Amino acid sequence: MTPTAESAERSNLAEFMRRHGFDDYSTLHAWSTKYRGAFWQALWDYCDVISTRRASRALENGDDFFGSRWFQGAELNFAENLLRWKDDRTAIVGILESGERRAFTYAELNRSVARVAAEFRERGVVPGDCVAGWLPNVPEAVISTLATASIGAVWTSCSPDFGVEGALDRFGQTRPKLLIACSEYQYGGKKFDVSSKAREVRERVDSIEALLWIGDIQRMTAERREETVSFAPRGFDDPLYVLYSSGTTGKPKCIVHGVGGTLLQHLKEHRLHTDVKPDDTLFYFTTCGWMMWNWLVSGLASGCAIVLYDGSPFHPRRSELIDLIEAEEITIFGVSAKYLSALEKFGVKPRESHRLPQLRSILSTGSPLAPESFQYVYRDFKADVALASISGGTDIVSCFALGNPILPIYPGELQCKGLGMAIDVFDENGQSLPAGSKGELVCTKSFPSRPTGFWNDPHDVKFRAAYFEKFDNIWAHGDFAELTDHGGMIIHGRSDAVLNPGGVRIGTAEIYRQVESMEAVVESVCVAQSWRDDVRIILFVVLREGVTLDKTLRDEIRDRIRQNASPRHVPALVLQVNDVPRTMSGKIAELAVREVIHGREPGNATVLANPESLDQFRNVPSLGRQRR
Repeated sequence: MTPTAESAERSNLAEFMRRHGFDDYSTLHAWSTKYRGAFWQALWDYCDVISTRRASRALENGDDFFGSRWFQGAELNFAENLLRWKDDRTAIVGILESGERRAFTYAELNRSVARVAAEFRERGVVPGDCVAGWLPNVPEAVISTLATASIGAVWTSCSPDFGVEGALDRFGQTRPKLLIACSEYQYGGKKFDVSSKAREVRERVDSIEALLWIGDIQRMTAERREETVSFAPRGFDDPLYVLYSSGTTGKPKCIVHGVGGTLLQHLKEHRLHTDVKPDDTLFYFTTCGWMMWNWLVSGLASGCAIVLYDGSPFHPRRSELIDLIEAEEITIFGVSAKYLSALEKFGVKPRESHRLPQLRSILSTGSPLAPESFQYVYRDFKADVALASISGGTDIVSCFALGNPILPIYPGELQCKGLGMAIDVFDENGQSLPAGSKGELVCTKSFPSRPTGFWNDPHDVKFRAAYFEKFDNIWAHGDFAELTDHGGMIIHGRSDAVLNPGGVRIGTAEIYRQVESMEAVVESVCVAQSWRDDVRIILFVVLREGVTLDKTLRDEIRDRIRQNASPRHVPALVLQVNDVPRTMSGKIAELAVREVIHGREPGNATVLANPESLDQFRNVPSLGRQRR
């Protein structure tokens, strides 16, 4: 799919390029990475960032990735930039699985944030304090986040489906002053009472001075009389968010993101790469425990409406989110790659069942989007939609590669490198690889949304080990990837989950693409098992109801992989399971499975959405003796 000349010319990106004298994206990208200070300053000015003090220089010490400093001396407030509008246009629409709908205008959102922030201040919250949310994806979560940011405090959150230990692993490290929680949430038609869990966390984290419920936030917005928000000026690198790694191999890393870097990066991705405009309605299916929630909230900085949905995407109807696009006139629709794959397997064809004239863009992340899913979208969803596979992560609260409103779309590829992001693919010796070669995704130059560090890591020991240990002065992201001849990128999976039979590196996504396009297979997980001084590939599959993994189907799976990938990709064993373990953000927990099949316990199974699923991988006779 190629955007029309008219739509490309109308895009924010085209306007930005005209303003700075560029007529093609590759030249703009090269300039944005060579002259990073000039690019990010130009973006600051284009987006009219509100600040009480500007920096004299955009970038200092730029050759030192770890030691570079952005916009030093600038003072700004994140919440102020998201609340610059105070009119009657819709800012937030919150919808529950039950059908309950609430909407806030920008004027109402400003007043609500003012009232909650006033209460937080009275409760002793000051700049630098941490406020935690254990919340569903509802307007009160956004209001509490912006109230926290307006004070200059730090927001951190996870979703209510986390267990007590999972919440303690996070909030026990960040030690919040306030905990805001829900008493119950609904998913898949069932209600879950979590009030006792919240009380237990409150008792076990001694830094928490008060436990507030969603009802308390609603009371503040209804009873207090404050009308205007006061915004505490903050430095560019002052902490805004603490996000958490999945924590499947131990306690999660507490990743700190700064005020200015988060704002600038999200403005860039929204306005230039996603073409967000004030008349847009932006949606992402996410929870408060995934960085895409923070990304969605930042849509307010572009003056659009954001839609929050809490519940199952397939209850009570498999078309639940498609109904939402139609009802709320969503223009930019974000979901996971697994969601699109599931829609296709369910036989959902939105082109035939819904009217979606306003839908302009579909975003996909969480795992690589297979070429077959691109074909499904253009065949059965909407023929003229811009489908953008995007990839980055919690580590940078943003993307390395993502969509582009002026470039062609190629199935299976992320369209382009993000502006200002000097990404490359290296071999194991740190040498840049040509297009079409697979290796380590790296970023060779610093960028503003690089984390400011890890919480409680005063000498940056853990931070350096996480990203800078592999290559000197270069960010190693942990993805197995390749650049394409089109200037795009393909992600083949996580580097730490790469399969290496006979010394050949294979990304797990290459196998998933073949297996999960089969009608009989719902999903799969693939890991490497140590075997006779080498490794062998073990593939576990979840099959459609009523389907059994017999010899015929097993051979069909192997043949498909052999023909469409390579003989090296063919698994030594194909085994049936009922479920695969996933993190709370929906990512397959390959490392946890790998540990279990070797007779070892994963570092922290309590952070999984379905930890009980690991039991079926223990002591499987066909895997041989599992040593501890």
